Amino acid sequence: MSSTKTTPRTQRPSHKGLAVKRGMSGLGLFATKTIPKGTFLIEYVGEIISQDESNERGGQYLFTVERGKVIDGSTRKNTARYINHSCRPNAEAEMDGTRIYISAKRTIMPGEEIAYDYGKEFWNEYIKPKGCHCDKCTEKKKKVKK
Repeated sequence: MSSTKTTPRTQRPSHKGLAVKRGMSGLGLFATKTIPKGTFLIEYVGEIISQDESNERGGQYLFTVERGKVIDGSTRKNTARYINHSCRPNAEAEMDGTRIYISAKRTIMPGEEIAYDYGKEFWNEYIKPKGCHCDKCTEKKKKVKK
């Protein structure tokens, strides 16, 4: 996963208003209350490792943050790891050095799953071979079947 945006944050993450439940693609992170556009949701956390180490470990929870640095977000303490991909996301990942902050791209309603675009590289390696399960792609598949 990667992001091209860089925005510094001073606020600490808050898990209030978020819950892990069954989502569009396994477990997902959901809003339990209305979240206004621009609200800081959560930080993507984990061990910071080298690019070489991430290549050895592999996996889907590796988030490239800066040249040669990767966050291994596979730890269960990383609640942000439950945020799924969407081709029409309601959240976005923002980088500040080796830190990743997730914020609301638009107002998110209670019960709505939090999702951001994982980027082209992740898409090609993990999502494309299995097919995307986001709302946008699911709607498109239903229209094609009709």
